[in-house]
Amino acid sequence: VLRGLSKPKAKCPGEEDWFIGTKFQNLGLEGTEVVVLLKENTGLAKMGQMFSMFGFVQVEQSSVAIKEVFGKYNDVLDPGCHCVPWYFGNRVAGALSLRIQQLDVRCETKTKDNVFVTVVASIQYRALAEKASDAYYKLSNTRAQIQSYVFDVIRASVPKMELDATFEQKTDIAKTVEEELEKAMSAYGYEIVQTLIVDIEPDERVKRAMNEINAAARLRVASNEKAEAEKIVQIKRAEGDAESKYLAGLGVARQRQAIVDGLRDSVLAFSENVPGTTSKDIMDMVLMTQYFDTMKDIGASSKSNAVFIPHGPGSVHDVASQIRDGLQQGNATKS
Repeated sequence: VLRGLSKPKAKCPGEEDWFIGTKFQNLGLEGTEVVVLLKENTGLAKMGQMFSMFGFVQVEQSSVAIKEVFGKYNDVLDPGCHCVPWYFGNRVAGALSLRIQQLDVRCETKTKDNVFVTVVASIQYRALAEKASDAYYKLSNTRAQIQSYVFDVIRASVPKMELDATFEQKTDIAKTVEEELEKAMSAYGYEIVQTLIVDIEPDERVKRAMNEINAAARLRVASNEKAEAEKIVQIKRAEGDAESKYLAGLGVARQRQAIVDGLRDSVLAFSENVPGTTSKDIMDMVLMTQYFDTMKDIGASSKSNAVFIPHGPGSVHDVASQIRDGLQQGNATKS
């Protein structure tokens, strides 16, 4: 940026005919060092000297400059080239950026349930061109001022909430901070573009406790689900067992019915084919046959089970007598 030239301050290495421009105190641009490489005794160098003599300055895009006359505010210079004749007491007091800037603020506070947290707020702000003089002259440290307002609002809002509510109402906290900042900073020529609560950091021990509570709750839910699953399995197993026993009972009943039907048919057929036999004789013979079949099955069993039963010629007669006595007692009870 060509703002003016003075006498050479230093030579460029290896270039005897080049020099570096220095600070321009006469234009009030303290702190701004313009480095220009020009060849001595050229038209461009002479033009630069002429610009410096007439006080031409250039304001960058997205910036404004503050013009003073004999130390008093005079005007706001927009981006572009301006003539600020220093010999009439004009000077550029400073420049002000109109770009959006961001300030991250970390504020430690306490919640309603006595938990200390660190709230991280991100403030995006910018200076207003139409209020550039207020932004330049009224505040000496804009970032510190914004930080103070953020501290005040957060420490007034968060203590009214419990820890869980603080996480849930981050948007409400950010909105409150933005409204308060907008009211305060508009008087100084600044606009609050956006305010975000980017993080809420509890104490590390509180974090671990919250994680343990969450884990315990999830384990409780998992245990309930597991118990419900086992309950369903047991119910289904019981229903299956009941159905199995019901079907087994039907099978036994049908088996016994078939045995009774077979015995009846055998008794009738034997009585018809062998005249003079009684039902008692036939039943004794059937019991004797079943007795020997049972003895055969016991003897053929591969399992090492010892069964002690009375065995003799009169045993079958005794068993038959016991069965008949039991049937007669049952019939007598029913009648």
